Amino acid sequence: MTIEIIDVTILAPKLKHPTIFEKFDSIEKGEEFIIHNDHDPKPLYYQMIGERGNVFKWEYLEEGPDFWKVKISKLKDGDAEPTVGELVKKDFRKAEVFKKYGIDFCCGGKKTLSKTCAEKGVDVVEVIKDLKAIDLVETTLGSQDYNNWEIDFLADYIVNTHHKYVTQANLILFEYTQKVARVHGDRHPEVVEIAEIFMEVMNELNCHMMKEENMLFPYIKNLAISKRVGKGVAPAGFGTVQNPINMMEHEHETVGEMFEKIKSLSDNFTPPSNACTTYRVTYAKLKEYQDDLHQHIHLENNILFPKAIDIEKELLNN
Repeated sequence: MTIEIIDVTILAPKLKHPTIFEKFDSIEKGEEFIIHNDHDPKPLYYQMIGERGNVFKWEYLEEGPDFWKVKISKLKDGDAEPTVGELVKKDFRKAEVFKKYGIDFCCGGKKTLSKTCAEKGVDVVEVIKDLKAIDLVETTLGSQDYNNWEIDFLADYIVNTHHKYVTQANLILFEYTQKVARVHGDRHPEVVEIAEIFMEVMNELNCHMMKEENMLFPYIKNLAISKRVGKGVAPAGFGTVQNPINMMEHEHETVGEMFEKIKSLSDNFTPPSNACTTYRVTYAKLKEYQDDLHQHIHLENNILFPKAIDIEKELLNN
């Protein structure tokens, strides 16, 4: 089927946007058209978001320097704009784009891209362009398709990879942050606060991981086994799995906010120009810790927990 192309360049200025809106309103859900323009029609995107809401898909086909082509599709029912977490769940490489713009894809992963960008004052069209560029690059052999893993395997992976990392890094960073605060706190009072906040993070995560490993993850693994063998699942003492998951997600958000405070105090983990080696290593390690935390929380909030909820509902309804 041929897609209609609207050549915006031949329209009078006052008719450009009204013509496109009229066309959009006339098409059925699932249909699309292309606009051809001699400059980036980004202002139109924002006008459509403001006046029609998240009911369309905006896809650049050509991006200058002389002409721009954009395909505008009207979403079908059920084709709602994906959340930030869903985008990363499908392709973890997109996490790097969100990091570039300071977008939280783990604790804030349940918000749509449009809403997140609006809240942060980020240009959503530029983010979409960068995400599109990721789609054009073949996935590297080393990347992991976490979304297709069985949830019991994923739970074990989280414990053996991310919980293990946190346990080891906590010991190192507790020592380093305390030392930097002790030696440099007089001239750089922010490092004293960083040391205090990191101690809170460490204590919070130690308790958090213990609850996951002793209570939640064993139940999730049992859900996976029960589904494979076709058996029902015995009710848990905590009610449905949604209850402990709510608690875990709240704790994720708390830790995420604390680490954002560390990031802000450290000027995005940037040590002073005359910082000693320990000072520099501490900031580098804190950045590494936050990067690991982002993936750790993403795997739980956006993949493991939703799948566990769905499997439990399926088993309880049979």
